[in-house]
Amino acid sequence: MAITSTEQRPPVGFRANVALKMGALSNRNYRRYWLGSLASVGAIQIATMAQGWLIVDKLGGSPLSIGFLGAATAIPTIIVNMFGGVLADRVDRRKLIMFVSAASSLLLLLLAILDSTNTIQIWHVIVLASVQGLVMGFDGPVRSSYFPLLIDRSHMMSAVALGSVMWQFSRLVTPIAGGILIRYGGTESVFYVGVVGWVSMLFVMISLRVKSPPPDKSRNVIEDMIEGVKFILARRDFILLIGLTYATHFFGMQYMQLMPFFVKRFDAGSTGFGTLFSIAGLGALTGTLVVGRIRSHPRVGYIMLGGSLTFTFAIMAFAFAPNFFIALVFLYIAGLANTIYFVVAMTVLQLRVPEHMRGRVMGVYTITFSLIPLGALMGGGIASIYDERIAVFIGASILAAIFVVAGITQPIIRNLDGTKLGDS
Repeated sequence: MAITSTEQRPPVGFRANVALKMGALSNRNYRRYWLGSLASVGAIQIATMAQGWLIVDKLGGSPLSIGFLGAATAIPTIIVNMFGGVLADRVDRRKLIMFVSAASSLLLLLLAILDSTNTIQIWHVIVLASVQGLVMGFDGPVRSSYFPLLIDRSHMMSAVALGSVMWQFSRLVTPIAGGILIRYGGTESVFYVGVVGWVSMLFVMISLRVKSPPPDKSRNVIEDMIEGVKFILARRDFILLIGLTYATHFFGMQYMQLMPFFVKRFDAGSTGFGTLFSIAGLGALTGTLVVGRIRSHPRVGYIMLGGSLTFTFAIMAFAFAPNFFIALVFLYIAGLANTIYFVVAMTVLQLRVPEHMRGRVMGVYTITFSLIPLGALMGGGIASIYDERIAVFIGASILAAIFVVAGITQPIIRNLDGTKLGDS
């Protein structure tokens, strides 16, 4: 008997159940975008890791050199971020991601060639990092404002969690791969692999046909920027969540930039370097799975703040870990705890921001990722006077104090209800 087209299709209830279980990944366009993003995020992380190792191990750089590298990356990104957010609301976001992917590929290719020909110098790395920082100023806002176009609103928490999974899985895998590549192929091989990651993202965006909604160009860019800032300043929840995220990345993540010096202290080599980064990524990946279980808890605000404080204490303990293996334990805890805050905060922002403001708000929000390398300027300065342990401990202590004050004085944060995250 012939099977009709109706009989070939799964029942509607079945499709709905599959969509519920897969979340945002039930959307074909989002799946492709997520995989392409995974490749480019891996390129970002593996290249950042290799730059620090190149400066410290191959070129004999100091903690201050790492600080300058961080500042060279962060300052251009911060300058461009808000403009990048405005641009994300005014142009085809798909084409903007294509531009970022192509430019990043070319910059990494130039760095790889300089490294493989042994003509590389510290100033080369810093200058190329600053140009890459300019390009990445567009990347964060446009990514954060593009993926909601690919999904249903009901899948927002899923998409945010999957975005975190992407970053954390990359943090788990790429450092180990990077450590092996550095050991057997040198840092130049890492940069060539990074080129492949960005080119993969470029091809994915070329294949997608989902475009941005028509923008309102009736006002100029400056007016749009001011409107975005005014929107944030009028929302206490946005000010607090963005501000706490800024503080977390500036004060709490200094250990990432100073990691080469911890590796030397533990005498762990390039493989140990990759392992330290990867264990933090494994913790963060675990944290993403934990968030999936507690995201609807009515006291998710308290859980979020508790996760942030646990993160700070774990980083303090890591700074003075007596050996490599104990350091791994505390980095795992830190990665897990910090992800709880990140996913909840990002979900609240994405659910509460109007679509026409999304690019501008995300432009301000994604400045946070530039504060990781910028915090290295503070950490590198302290480490050059004392050592990397003191630098990381001081940063984490300041962050702990900030979260304690916020938890005590700001009920709008501690009383966040996981069943009402989208409520304005």
